[in-house]
Amino acid sequence: MNLKQLVTQFRSDADDRLEPFRWSQDDIRSWLNEAQAEAAVRGRLLLDDFTPGLCEIPVVTGQVSYQLHPKVYEIADIRFVPATGEEARCLELVTREYLDEKAPRWRDASAGLPRYAIQTEKRLRLAPSPRMAGTLKLEAYRLPLVALISSVEEPEIHEAHHPYLVHWALYRGFGQPDSEGFDPERAAQAYAVFERYFGMRPDSDLRRNTRHDEPQVTVVHSL
Repeated sequence: MNLKQLVTQFRSDADDRLEPFRWSQDDIRSWLNEAQAEAAVRGRLLLDDFTPGLCEIPVVTGQVSYQLHPKVYEIADIRFVPATGEEARCLELVTREYLDEKAPRWRDASAGLPRYAIQTEKRLRLAPSPRMAGTLKLEAYRLPLVALISSVEEPEIHEAHHPYLVHWALYRGFGQPDSEGFDPERAAQAYAVFERYFGMRPDSDLRRNTRHDEPQVTVVHSL
């Protein structure tokens, strides 16, 4: 479904087919963009291993901290590929607390081949400090790269998920307390459908799922 079709579906489901409309095109478009971002996080739908500016980070000798692409929220796999031609090495994703307990002097360790990676909100920290240049190769879960603006643009997530994005927009529309369309019961119903399909939102620590020092739980989503 493209943006125009999603807006049309929203107006049909919300009984907002005739002008003057209760909700503006701009508001509905904004809610649908929110919906795709929410769906991507809840369902971990956008796993990227092909976008160069997102999945490849140049490593400088002796530099330990690197900026992540702003759309990355969880790293699924990370490898260090030395520029010397040596074999690539898989890095373990851990926390500072884990390294503080396992190797208390890790911050002062001599430069070497990186073994660990610590992901913070926007950056990545290597340990130990790299003794050679190279490239970090990432597979990462991310948010949509661009917002839906044109009426012919389609969400990045699979088209099977598109109809369920409308339920988030309905939740937002019916949940506006100062609008003519305020209906908390219908807002709650729409939110329940969206959450049942895409899953509950994780807490603020979005990286917990792929850290090696955290117990892993497999979640099965059914259509």
